Amino acid sequence: MPDETGHHDPILSTNAKVDAMPRRIGIGINVLMQVIFCLAIFVGVNRLNYLYYSRFDLSPAQNFTLSEATLNYLGKLTRDVEIYMVFARDSKLYGEVQMLLEEYRLHGKQRIRLRSIDPLRDIERAENLKNRTGLSLTQNGVLILAGANKRFITEDELAVRETGTSTNKQIIEFRGEDAVTSALVSVMEGRVRNFYFIMGKGSRSDSAINDSLAVLQEIGQQLNFNVLPLNLSDVTALTTHADGILLLGCRYDLNEREIQMLDDYWNGSRAGLLMLLDPGRSTKNLDQWLTSVGVKPRGDRVIMALSTSTGPKKDFSVQAEFARDVSFTQHLANSATTLAGQTESLNLYGADDPMLKDKSVRVRPVMKAASPFWGETQFYDDLPVPDENEDTLPPIYVGASVERGMSADAGKNADSSRMVVVGNPTLLDKTTMLAVNRDFVAASLNWIINRENQIGITSKPRKSYRIQLTPRQSHVIFWLTSVSMPALVLLTGLMVWAGRRAA
Repeated sequence: MPDETGHHDPILSTNAKVDAMPRRIGIGINVLMQVIFCLAIFVGVNRLNYLYYSRFDLSPAQNFTLSEATLNYLGKLTRDVEIYMVFARDSKLYGEVQMLLEEYRLHGKQRIRLRSIDPLRDIERAENLKNRTGLSLTQNGVLILAGANKRFITEDELAVRETGTSTNKQIIEFRGEDAVTSALVSVMEGRVRNFYFIMGKGSRSDSAINDSLAVLQEIGQQLNFNVLPLNLSDVTALTTHADGILLLGCRYDLNEREIQMLDDYWNGSRAGLLMLLDPGRSTKNLDQWLTSVGVKPRGDRVIMALSTSTGPKKDFSVQAEFARDVSFTQHLANSATTLAGQTESLNLYGADDPMLKDKSVRVRPVMKAASPFWGETQFYDDLPVPDENEDTLPPIYVGASVERGMSADAGKNADSSRMVVVGNPTLLDKTTMLAVNRDFVAASLNWIINRENQIGITSKPRKSYRIQLTPRQSHVIFWLTSVSMPALVLLTGLMVWAGRRAA
């Protein structure tokens, strides 16, 4: 402090400096502790966020959400799985496949290791993978490895493209989850299933047979089964190691020997059958056998007929819906389908029927025609009218499941015999097949071979959204995004700078 003469006392100045030093050290320590605590809180919050978090799929069609069937299967993996995404970055499916596989990794309970390889950029890693697996990897795809088992899913298997002759076909559906889960199951099982396609029974036409075989082979490639031709006249018994028998749209009847072979197979330890019936067939023996197991084809036609101002209108294309209380059609319950060509109705016997009660057979409807349709016997008339004495009135069942030998213990049902019957032969025709029909056939085959863990996976439709903007709206958006918002940020910065200068 200055004395009476105005001079500063050097002793007092020294004491003031000495008193200020501890204060500055204390402030420094305080700031240091604050920085340490802030860093500790920051690291702790990020660690908690890494360990405990929630993820939400906000896409309209839930494109990045795995089905319950896939999640349940991933939760029960018993072996480590390697998934390689072998995709060029310019692929139209790159983003969707990457997001899908990331979901598998996150839900795989640390059993799934995911790696991405761009064969055009990661040449050395791609060559190493080729040498290790023996695969050419000449196209985009997903490689799944589990021990010595492997499965390569090509890019074409992951998507459904529009039909036509165009060279640039657009993707209309993404079925990546179906393909990846099916491949995952196949490499974990290690065994390829065998379905036998019955030939030589006049199945409609050669083109229809080829269509059905092509679709079944495509499904088989994804579901890990082979489709093998079988002529009943060449064998004395249906092979006991057959995982399933496919009888699709036959027109000629089975003789007594063939019916006995079919009956022996059905009443064996385990059997699987898929039958698509042609209403125009003449198969008395086959119809009698189906009736004995609880499904009687009525031989009528499911139609809808109206009298309009332009004349009678008769429609054979049946609008149908799937059952909600059957395990392999629950995921299709909100979808409707159209059965092309002609369809006949099925008479289903109940569990209390004496013929079925002693055989432990359960028959359940899986597909029902919409209410305007009925089963008409006089379907050649120009304007048929439903007759309750001759025709079949709603409900009209056009598809059914049959299970023999089922047990109250679900774990023992692997030894039961299962069959799916549909009163229409066109489900797999390439020109009229809907995606939901393909999903129904795939789900039926999975159910037949007791592979319920793959039922419920459907394809995701790809939708394009276009926003129409007027010139004025485009002008407003330009000024908001290119001028107003940057100017606001600049103005805020100038105000902060001016405030600091004034202080």
